[in-house]
Amino acid sequence: GKHCNWSVGTDTGLNFFYPGKTDDARKLFVTGIACLAYGLHRYNEMVRCAVAHAGNDHRLGAQEAPPAIISLYPGTGFEAHVGSIVAGGDLLGYKAEKKLQSLGCSASMPIEANIEDRNRTAPFPFCGNRFEFRAVGSSQNCAFPVMVCNAIMASGMEHMSQLIEGGLNHRDAVAKLFTDSKHVIFTGNGYSAEWPVEAAKRGLPNLNTTPKAIATFASQKNKDLFVKLGIYAEDETDARAEVMYESYNTTLAVEVSTMILMMETGIIPACAKDLAKFKDFPSMAGERQSVYQAIVEETEKLKSLYAGLHNQSTLDAEAAYLCDTVKPQMASLRSVVDKAESLLEMGYYPYPTYEQLLYSHHH
Repeated sequence: GKHCNWSVGTDTGLNFFYPGKTDDARKLFVTGIACLAYGLHRYNEMVRCAVAHAGNDHRLGAQEAPPAIISLYPGTGFEAHVGSIVAGGDLLGYKAEKKLQSLGCSASMPIEANIEDRNRTAPFPFCGNRFEFRAVGSSQNCAFPVMVCNAIMASGMEHMSQLIEGGLNHRDAVAKLFTDSKHVIFTGNGYSAEWPVEAAKRGLPNLNTTPKAIATFASQKNKDLFVKLGIYAEDETDARAEVMYESYNTTLAVEVSTMILMMETGIIPACAKDLAKFKDFPSMAGERQSVYQAIVEETEKLKSLYAGLHNQSTLDAEAAYLCDTVKPQMASLRSVVDKAESLLEMGYYPYPTYEQLLYSHHH
């Protein structure tokens, strides 16, 4: 994956996400985050769709990637300031001060740390003068995620403007946005088992697969926003969802076909060669017979399930079938092949082994 560093500024040099050194700059900072929080609350599913594709399904929630639940991490200090504003406090009062971080070693001096901790488990953390959208996939072009970030920020700005033009003062308008969207602010551990439970209580969607995410993209509220901002017409939003489905389905189909090919032209022949060496010493074969036979059986199951893809009549049905029916069978087949890797005679395994991938540079 990759991190998409994103901020919003003016042509006069103002940065909405820099705490600033004057009261006006600090108020702008608080206002900017209120608009962003509102956008993430109102269009949470859209933001998840911005990073929805087949490869990212393997990554989100692991490998130093954030979970599929989209939340905002402005830092624990700013979260406390949000609570103060909602309770009636002033927009000013947040102290954006860098801290000295101890290294835990008496022989080393403390180092200057960021204003807020950069939570590695957060999908949208604050990073000093910008936010970092950490859920973007490695094969993705950042243009689409950035467009979505700009769109939700614009929606927050519009809502803020409407509140002020409707009679609320600046402070109360910011407080209103934070009151409506504070549930999207989370400063805890995004990898914890408790977070999905807590997120559900807060009403945050957990679209943990690409088909679930894409199904929300062409919602009416998303279409209305895209049309209002001049980004997509309604039929273009539908077309975008269709392209996302086609991309996902094509990727999964290629992966399944490749896996079956690897089994039939590489793994199964290698297993047959290895097992043949034990025909005169069957007691020394150990689990080979059962494990190798399981590979054949699981491969046939995968082929049968993959053939059932043609019975799906729509792109979304194909995506759901590949995700919920075919992918689990791929995982089952992979597990027995992993076991066979530790049984095959050295040199028989037709592809790089885990040992070669991890340690070959030491040889």
